[in-house]
Amino acid sequence: MEPQLVKSAERTVRILETLAESHDHLTLAQLQQRTGFPRSSLHALMRTLVELNWVETDTTRSAFGIGPHALLTGTAYLDKDPALRFAQETLEDLRDEIGHTVHFARRDEAHVLYLATRESREAGHVIPRVGRRLPAHVTALGQVLLAQLTDDEVVALLPDPLRALTDHTITDLTKLTGELDQVRTRGWALEREQGTPGVACVAVAVDYRIPATDAISCSMPVGLPPAEIERITEAVINHTRRLAATLRREGIR
Repeated sequence: MEPQLVKSAERTVRILETLAESHDHLTLAQLQQRTGFPRSSLHALMRTLVELNWVETDTTRSAFGIGPHALLTGTAYLDKDPALRFAQETLEDLRDEIGHTVHFARRDEAHVLYLATRESREAGHVIPRVGRRLPAHVTALGQVLLAQLTDDEVVALLPDPLRALTDHTITDLTKLTGELDQVRTRGWALEREQGTPGVACVAVAVDYRIPATDAISCSMPVGLPPAEIERITEAVINHTRRLAATLRREGIR
């Protein structure tokens, strides 16, 4: 039985999620198109959110974006996560060993949410990842966490058709479940240019929960030789296993 949602609360959350996913400010008409909410109730909700600083607007009040109080809430989530401090230490050690950008993320239904990142010291243009939410099927992080579920659970969770971010994104559910079966067998995920052109990514689940909700990954140039990818994969496996053991020892669940 589906839970009964309070309409105004649900609409408020959907508005904030829509604004957060957009790179640009959105007009009221664009918000209405993306959410499907009636213009009258949308206008009233936006006025309230602007007054409470959850949404910001320009001087003409014609376009809207996520506001500063949303940042306060997100920061509070990170500050209170007991696993994050240990994960950040692991990312520091892993980045120092392999030299590439590394991430710690958590599955959020059919997406992955980036909670911590350590960029390669040689990265020219740094794209902030913390707080970003990407479809799980396009990332190694997401694939290794989806592999924690059964095929039936994956099919029920993911949209059909799957969204493509690049020409290499897996958009067929049958092909994806086949890939997840290989991930379960070898214990790690590897994707090449499925989320970002020119980038490959390897990920390992942090198994301190059952099923695992968190994972660590390394992003690297897609053209690295197999021996180097193997070295990086082994490093990610070793550091992730140590993190999982630490979290279990600390009683973090």
